[in-house]
Amino acid sequence: MRQFIFITFFLFSNSLIFAQDNQWKGFEKLNFEIEGRQAWLVKPAKAMEGNPWVWRARFPGWHTEMDSMLVSEGYHLAYIKTDNEYGSPKAMKAWDAFYVFLTSNHHLNKKVALEGVSRGGLFIYNWAKANPSKVACIYAEAPVCDFKSWPGGFGSGPGSSKDWEQLKAVYGFANDDEAKAYQDLSYNGLEKLANARVPILHMIGLLDEVVPYAENSKILINKYIELGGPATAIACTKGVQKLQGHHFPIETPRLGADFIKYHVEQSQPISSSPFHNLRGGIKNAQQVFEKTKKGRIAFLGGSITQNGGWRDSLMAYFIKRFPDTEFDFVAAGISSTGSTPAAFRLERDVLSKGKIDLLFEEAAVNDFTNGRTDEEQIRAMEGIVRHLKQVNPATDIVHMHFVDPEKIEAYRKGVIPKVIQNHESVAVHYNNPSINLAKEVQERIDHNEFTWEDDFKNLHPSPFGQGLYANSMIAFLDNAFKGNAQKKVNALPKAIDTFNYSKGKLVDVREAKTKKGWKYIENWSPNDGTGTRPNYTNVPMLVNEISGSSLSFSFTGSAVGIAIASGKDAGVISYRIDKGEWKNQNLFTQWSKNLHLPWFYTLAADLDNKKHTLEVKIAESKDERSIGNACRIRYFYVNGEY
Repeated sequence: MRQFIFITFFLFSNSLIFAQDNQWKGFEKLNFEIEGRQAWLVKPAKAMEGNPWVWRARFPGWHTEMDSMLVSEGYHLAYIKTDNEYGSPKAMKAWDAFYVFLTSNHHLNKKVALEGVSRGGLFIYNWAKANPSKVACIYAEAPVCDFKSWPGGFGSGPGSSKDWEQLKAVYGFANDDEAKAYQDLSYNGLEKLANARVPILHMIGLLDEVVPYAENSKILINKYIELGGPATAIACTKGVQKLQGHHFPIETPRLGADFIKYHVEQSQPISSSPFHNLRGGIKNAQQVFEKTKKGRIAFLGGSITQNGGWRDSLMAYFIKRFPDTEFDFVAAGISSTGSTPAAFRLERDVLSKGKIDLLFEEAAVNDFTNGRTDEEQIRAMEGIVRHLKQVNPATDIVHMHFVDPEKIEAYRKGVIPKVIQNHESVAVHYNNPSINLAKEVQERIDHNEFTWEDDFKNLHPSPFGQGLYANSMIAFLDNAFKGNAQKKVNALPKAIDTFNYSKGKLVDVREAKTKKGWKYIENWSPNDGTGTRPNYTNVPMLVNEISGSSLSFSFTGSAVGIAIASGKDAGVISYRIDKGEWKNQNLFTQWSKNLHLPWFYTLAADLDNKKHTLEVKIAESKDERSIGNACRIRYFYVNGEY
């Protein structure tokens, strides 16, 4: 049977009186009101890099030796008054608001060290379980981990009837049975916290009868360890044990301070700079922006560039960084396309807009996903660089390597993804800067800063992932723009591959000579209910769905191909160059069932740079997944003069 005793010390106090002073042990103290509650922040004389901080839950005046050490060593100390709320959802809402306020308005670190004393355990664990990625470590002294033990008094301890009634009210429990059936106790639901490997240290009293170790810390620590989380309990046995063993001296405050410092420093976000290769820099663009007060910046890539997010952040950055400069931003991202389409559409989508001062280019995700060969990747990427430099030798180019799950796994095995090797070989050869966001995301995930599943979510990043990309790029730009801008234009080095696509261009399909069966449709759009991509619907298209029909296309150059819309009825073509051997090309892709996918099929890439004739006809065979024999050509493309 439960017995309640009434103790007037801090565990059972109804309220804590705050003096609105501006000092804490000689340090500056800022007072706030958050969600109708008093709150404060103690500032160190000199903050450590990254603005680390400790957040106390309840009884901020108890055992302050460790806090004093941390503040004197550069930590901030925060507290919000949530008396008589026992870690309830209502209290957690106020905690969320305080966290946002401190990290946004005062720029405190995104990861905090939580400190809970006694009933403070209810607060720190409820908040930590909901926000594992925001917690560097947890330090607790005699924490309540099960409110049935205290204040409920349903275990070996005396409990507190007054606090029990307050707890039931603030949680919204109708009666004891409903409260006792509640499962979201501190020691339950620790899986995400353990997976994030948030370290835990409990100082406990073996003689504690008020918050018995066996009913609280012991259960939580054991469960956490079984889940793979790092946890330690230290029994404080020296000195006078008071209040039925609940109050005990902390024998080693330095140990607690060092525990927090070590794990806070270990949990700090890693720097972006190791993933940036500045090489020749972007000083040419900087000089144009600063001296001419005009600038043109292009973004070339696939859907990760086409979609809103990091690109919007960079545009805002440039406008703020160069407030007197008038910018023209060229958005040239097209979903599903990699470096080969980019090399051939460069004139239409980028160079046609005028002189380009700075280009951001990405293709690592789509070049891999679309199965482009090493040779194609290098030829296309080098073609983009040389084409731009031939038009404007002062154009600065930044190569970006975005992330996908396969790249994460490769890096974890110690392997640099081949597509990144290929693109980097071009960046190095031409002394262009590069930003390896794939490697940065992998290392940050493995550093427990966030998870792919809950935070980044997809190779098309969540808003969180877009922000991470933008922050890294902006850090790169801040570094790149340091100092005075001096224009430097180097002669183009010898090409890596003489068959690179530096003369890539798109050619109107009406340049072909067609025979019966081919139709030029001025405004083609599918009527089969499948998806489309911009510039591949309600546009001119050369279409044939009848096997045996042929066309010819004459050109001058070293490479030729067709850009098609590959839908669920995509067929197979036969083709030959200059009356040579007939070859087959399956036009159906793994995505064609649900999408008229823009796809660039390079039919020849190492021809003599002279006049040639391509012949194409619809084959009778088709992919077993296809429902037809269609060929829909949006463009021919040529690497040459045409």
